[in-house]
This record gives sequence, structure tokens and C-alpha cells, in this order.
Amino acid sequence: MQEKMKVEIWSDVMCPYCYIGKRKFEAALKDLAQKDSIEVEWKSFQLNPSLEYQPGVNSYDYLARIKGKNREWSEMVHDNLARMAQSFGLDYRFSQTKITNSFDAHRVIQLSKKYGRSNEMEELLFKAYFTDGELISDHATLTRLAKEAGLPEEEVALTLETNQYSEEVHQEMAEARRLGTSGVPFFVFDRKYAIVGAQDSTVFKDALEKALKGWNNK
Repeated sequence: MQEKMKVEIWSDVMCPYCYIGKRKFEAALKDLAQKDSIEVEWKSFQLNPSLEYQPGVNSYDYLARIKGKNREWSEMVHDNLARMAQSFGLDYRFSQTKITNSFDAHRVIQLSKKYGRSNEMEELLFKAYFTDGELISDHATLTRLAKEAGLPEEEVALTLETNQYSEEVHQEMAEARRLGTSGVPFFVFDRKYAIVGAQDSTVFKDALEKALKGWNNK
């Protein structure tokens, strides 16, 4: 029998539902009898790989533009999301978000796996984007956050100065598509069960228990 059962989570650090999904999954995991038998692997996904940094544009402006709606509609959508996030202890400040590309952030997440710090790295990036209004494509910002997550500064610098971990990011996005999803968060349990979206914690708990039952009987 394997030492731990793997749960793979595809996520984009600029996806509001991914941060909420992280909290819902964590709530399910917390109450799980066999939580110490779970290994979580965070995987990279970009909702908009071609997105570029857009100075002065926040989430309200961006969504209104790509959906062809007005600012008031976008504010209503985001305010509903912010209230949902607040119920899980998250502080979404959409007026401060900086629309940019998340590719380099994902490369740093790939590096964090080497040190077993991907959960910490994901958490810091989510907070930086949604709460603190930081530019998560900025290399100085990424370096500071990576150091806070416990990554060696020299390796972070090397990663950001080169194309290191680019292939891994592309491979994981392609893998998600092969598994049948075009959206995130996407949770895969022991390569047997999958959940798309920030479902209720009870849904995650049921999937965890079902997957663990099969894993325990291997």
C-alpha cells in the first residue's frame, strides 16, 4: 500500500473560486479521520494564459470588459463573491486587484514543490492577489513571497531569471485538459474521482472518504 493517498488540485492563483475551494477542501480535510494519510499536490492552471499586465485595471473593470457588461453589473457579481469569501474567513478586495499574467507565479509554485512548501506558496499568492492588491507577476514581489514561504532566495532568483519550470507548468495545464476539465478548481482523488468547482465541504469529505476506502483496500 502507498504511504499516502494523493489529492491533486489544479488551481490558478487569480481564480476567486480556487481560494474559496481551498478553504472548503481544508475544512473537509480537517474533520477527516485519516487526514494524515492524505498528500496534497497543487498543480498549475491558467484561466487566461495570454493575459498581460494591465496597469490601472482591477477585477471590476476586467470582467465588465471581457463579458461586454457595465461596471455596475461587474461590481454586483464581485460583491456577491466577496460575501461568499467572507463566510470562509477570506477578505476579497477586488477594487485593489492588479490584472496580470500568473505564469511566473506558477513557476515559483513549481519550485516550492521541491521543498514541500506548495501549500504555503499557494496561500501567500492567493492573499497577495485578492487581499493585499499585489502585482503577482512582479519578480520582486514573487521573491519576497517565496522567501516568506521558506524557499531559498537564490533558487527563486534563478527560476525567475530563466525559463525554469516553464515546461512543468505547461505539462500540468495539458494534463488537466486530458483529464477533461477546462476550469478550476479541479480536484482529483487518487486518480479515481474528480470534483470541479468550489463545492460544499461535505462533497469534498464524501469524495475523500470514498477514495480512501478504495486506497485502504489496495
